[in-house]
Amino acid sequence: MTAALRTTVGGLEFANPVLLASGTAGYGRELAGVIDLERLGGFVIKAVSPEPRHGNAAPRVWDFDGGMINAIGLANPGLDAVRTDVLPWIAQHVRAPRVLVNVVGRTVEDFAEVVGGLDGAAGVHGFELNVSCPNTKKGGLEFGADPEVLRLLVARARAATSKPLFVKLSPMLADVVGTARAAVEVGANGLTLFNTMPGLVVDTATRRPALGFGSGGVSGPALLPVAALATWRVTQAMPGTPVIGTGGVSTADHALQLILAGASLVAIGTANLADPHVGERVVHGLSRWCEAHGVSRLADLRGTLQWPQ
Repeated sequence: MTAALRTTVGGLEFANPVLLASGTAGYGRELAGVIDLERLGGFVIKAVSPEPRHGNAAPRVWDFDGGMINAIGLANPGLDAVRTDVLPWIAQHVRAPRVLVNVVGRTVEDFAEVVGGLDGAAGVHGFELNVSCPNTKKGGLEFGADPEVLRLLVARARAATSKPLFVKLSPMLADVVGTARAAVEVGANGLTLFNTMPGLVVDTATRRPALGFGSGGVSGPALLPVAALATWRVTQAMPGTPVIGTGGVSTADHALQLILAGASLVAIGTANLADPHVGERVVHGLSRWCEAHGVSRLADLRGTLQWPQ
């Protein structure tokens, strides 16, 4: 592994900037016999909520010409099961990759409960707060859509751990920079830009939504330009703020686009579901690119996009 890819983000050292996004790597064990996890910079495990969630009705995933739409429903075995059954395997088998826990909840208190409950667990290096979840106490409004609620949520999670916190935002926010700033001001170490976009795919044969839940989250290749623009805007307004760029990444060139736009790390999502070896190829491609262009430290290229005057 080339030293050119090493980077430090949020106080964590990463062998390379390539992660697998939450929901596409399971809890790590699901991919252990398929790919070499040790070649990755890290991965974000599936969502964890205080209680087990069974998820939405099938079908939960549907391909369409521009990518994929899903409505998994944040299915997971819950905090206790993850702590006792999942994390011990990660602590024993995962060495180099940094492991972030994706945290979800129905209330502000849920997030702090999960973070606090896993803070001391071996194998956990940090947390990703999925604030695109609906806040049941606010009539289903996303946590990230209300700056005051977001501040409270992040502050309470911050009080529950000294480990890095990344806040995962929705691409539908009216003011992504303002929301990002609110999260960082109360303790977030960085941001994940961004979650899926809401959408609907219609099965014309049945005249019904393709997904059992109805609407879902759109992901895939077409989201790369949206992720790049959001990353550029946030990092230009908040220099030095670490960003995990995610959306439509499937090649080293895609990863470079996000890094040049300002991302410190890049997470692969939908492409990993189609081909679990994509992450390894992106790492290799970035290494080859650095060698070909005489780049000794890829992190130095972060945010060096030359905007037209």
